[in-house]
Amino acid sequence: MTDDWRARRDLAVTRHAEAAANVRAREAAEARALIADFLTKARDLAPVRLKARSYSGGARYRTNVTGWYIHPDESIAIGVDGGFYLLSTVPSITAWFRGATVEPQEPLLIIGKGAKDGESISLKELLRRRLDAGDDWPRP
Repeated sequence: MTDDWRARRDLAVTRHAEAAANVRAREAAEARALIADFLTKARDLAPVRLKARSYSGGARYRTNVTGWYIHPDESIAIGVDGGFYLLSTVPSITAWFRGATVEPQEPLLIIGKGAKDGESISLKELLRRRLDAGDDWPRP
């Protein structure tokens, strides 16, 4: 009986993980579609060389990416390549001189989902705000 229970539990865990992965994949596909739409509408916006913050927030490093900040604190951006970038990096002397390399991430449909501060916002809303602001995007 114990083996049967373990097998059912393992199957339930596997199915739960598969369902969660399917939800993440659907959300990422929807987010990529929003980003593609943003890129077609952002043609009149001047892209900038993006900067990443150190995890501690004490330093900012230029990056290898050009694009548009979409979060007012400049922690999230969309690259001209259509990539979704979370602009934080490990503090580094090398990055101070050569710049930080950031890689595109799987796009999030809801930014801050599950965060303890309760400040979540949809990607759609961030992209709309960025387009509405034009080149007068706030700079901290």
